[in-house]
Amino acid sequence: MPFDALRSAARSAVSSAVSSSPEALGSNAPVAIFDSGLGGLSVLRAVRAALPDERLIYVADSLYAPYGERDDDFIADRTLAIGEWLVSQGAKTLVVACNTATSQSIAQTRERLPIPVIGVEPGIKPAALTSQTRVVGVLATAVTLRSARFQALAERHTSDCHFILQPGHGLVQAVERCDTNSPELVALLRSYVQPMLDANADTLVLGCTHYPFLDQAIRSISGDRLTLIDTSIAIARQLERQLDSFGLRAAPVQDQAHVQAQAQAIELPRFYSTSDGHALRQLAASLLGLDVTVERVVIPSRRTLALESDPV
Repeated sequence: MPFDALRSAARSAVSSAVSSSPEALGSNAPVAIFDSGLGGLSVLRAVRAALPDERLIYVADSLYAPYGERDDDFIADRTLAIGEWLVSQGAKTLVVACNTATSQSIAQTRERLPIPVIGVEPGIKPAALTSQTRVVGVLATAVTLRSARFQALAERHTSDCHFILQPGHGLVQAVERCDTNSPELVALLRSYVQPMLDANADTLVLGCTHYPFLDQAIRSISGDRLTLIDTSIAIARQLERQLDSFGLRAAPVQDQAHVQAQAQAIELPRFYSTSDGHALRQLAASLLGLDVTVERVVIPSRRTLALESDPV
């Protein structure tokens, strides 16, 4: 089927999900969390802690990860396609739990989707407020660091704070293969973090949702010399505000008997991956303590269809 017909069918499904089933946007509908791969699990962890009554859907576009090595059009194309698919599944709001996708496509995604869309961005402001030495390291993907959105954010805080910008080449791939503490990984991290320490940095912004899973490895290098800024908790709070603003927050259970009954019947998040899902299941188990089933899903988009049609 030509891509235009596929996209038309997807948009029809989105429209149908919203218009013919009003309850799909009610308080019992799920919150969707999307990342290029596994890093968004750090956001999912924070959302589950802050909003335990919410049903969650998580999609990892692992077949095409890491986005940090993709061009801007590819990132925007995938973000919109996955967002449309999630709306067709009844999601009431979308968290784009990927700094790279947020920096390149959040405005377009908000414009095109009929649900609230929450993005993420590196914690430049809290880092600037935290640092005592006024030297802050920023570890992020190359795409995030070069984006106009990030540059505008950094410029607002550079008058009295020096930022050391470091692309985290290879770090996303390490987390995707569930490597969070191997000697090779620690050596790679040391090459990024030690120059920051040498420059008297006392704060490090984890500018990719994959990176909080490397906190122990970073601590093995920096000890207590660096305050790590992880924005996943702030994202969960923003989601809470958005749900309340639109009247979409799941109602809490009031009495203890119902709380206990609900706890026994709490749904695990629904997990989907565009790859085989093995790494997603492994990381959810090892870092979140969740024994989950991951369903493989095919979400076509203009750029991925073009890739698949290219001759080998």
